[in-house]
Amino acid sequence: MKNELICDNLSVNAEGHLCLAGQDTTALAQKYGTPLYLLDEDRIRANCRMYKGAADAAFDGRFRLFYASKAASFKQIYRVMREEEMGVDLVSSGEIFTAKEAGFPLENALFHSNNKTDEDIAFAMDCEVGFFVADNEEELYAIEREAERRDARQKVLLRLTPGIDPHTFAAVTTGKVDSKFGTAIETGQAEQVTKIALSLPHVRLCGYHCHIGSQIFETDALLRAADTMLSFIARMKQTLGLVTEILDLGGGLGVRYTPEDPTIDIPAALAGLGLAMRRTALRLGIDLPVIALEPGRSIVADAGMTLYTVGTRKHIPGYRDYVSVDGGMTDNIRHALYGSRYTLLPADNMTAPRDLVCTVVGRCCESGDILQERVKLPSGIRRGDLLACLTTGAYHYSMASNYNRLPRPAVVMLAGGDSRVAVRRETPEDLTRLDV
Repeated sequence: MKNELICDNLSVNAEGHLCLAGQDTTALAQKYGTPLYLLDEDRIRANCRMYKGAADAAFDGRFRLFYASKAASFKQIYRVMREEEMGVDLVSSGEIFTAKEAGFPLENALFHSNNKTDEDIAFAMDCEVGFFVADNEEELYAIEREAERRDARQKVLLRLTPGIDPHTFAAVTTGKVDSKFGTAIETGQAEQVTKIALSLPHVRLCGYHCHIGSQIFETDALLRAADTMLSFIARMKQTLGLVTEILDLGGGLGVRYTPEDPTIDIPAALAGLGLAMRRTALRLGIDLPVIALEPGRSIVADAGMTLYTVGTRKHIPGYRDYVSVDGGMTDNIRHALYGSRYTLLPADNMTAPRDLVCTVVGRCCESGDILQERVKLPSGIRRGDLLACLTTGAYHYSMASNYNRLPRPAVVMLAGGDSRVAVRRETPEDLTRLDV
């Protein structure tokens, strides 16, 4: 049992119930219903502080942290980030609006996206978003036009692709030359887009950005990306006289979804990165820029859990057993998209023997609505029992849908031994609110 409690905010109480942040998940399910997203707010804050301390030590205080809020975006998250003095990374007008409504100071925000519309660009400038991360040449011209209309000068980082393959799952690899994101260094286009940025009177080029992918456990790929980016920065100083103020290395450090996943020592990883980058900068004869990082998954993933109520069971002799739950791909699409692995546990019966190997499926009218295969559960599991899916704080609520006209679950935050609704459960009336 100890091995399956993959995060230290998990425990089992005297009744044999799974607990998150010391709170009984059975009691939480009874109070708030299922499916239910739980988020340990204290864990989120601790992760922010861990990153800040590690980055401060690694980069001699010259750093900026931006929470990649596509991982989980709703008002309370932005309030937490404001209170923890984090920046935020935003990828749409919707995320900008949510952060603004939560009172987040948007001068401490980055605006990403490979295809910002003219309306997005205008809205972000209306909201005084601090930095645009410009993906390509065409976007630079669009930013210039809008900034000129306002007689303003917009701060910009250029997103580059350093040509690094981190050897994670292909769908979450973003730093290779052939990518929908960024401008490639290898092809010479990065230098060209730099020249364009420097020529635009209403764009202030502050630096560069890259992001090589997600679920990175081996830091060698990050070191290679940093080396490539610093080498490019040195070349731009030599050829164009550009002194780069900020280098944003993105995010992507991995989290544990199963007991087989490794644990990454983030402070040690950042310490190694900082040391290597200082040596590289010295060798290249440049000052190390302010280093920005964009942790998202590694801030919120292990703070999260999803609770489900068991429905039907089905045994197909000679084939397999199915256990159905009251959620599925509408609240967790990641297995259907990526084949993602998870740890699923019998939250209300943690001490029972696990002698049933089954496939846990959702309630959608879709064959691909599978949460996980080869899950070990008690053979006596029955309708009304409670299942927990661990490490669901990132890319679950934010990717949830209303497929089959199913309402999305509530998000409940746990803090200081108490719980409160951060996002209320959708109702059938919500599903038809926009219909005409």
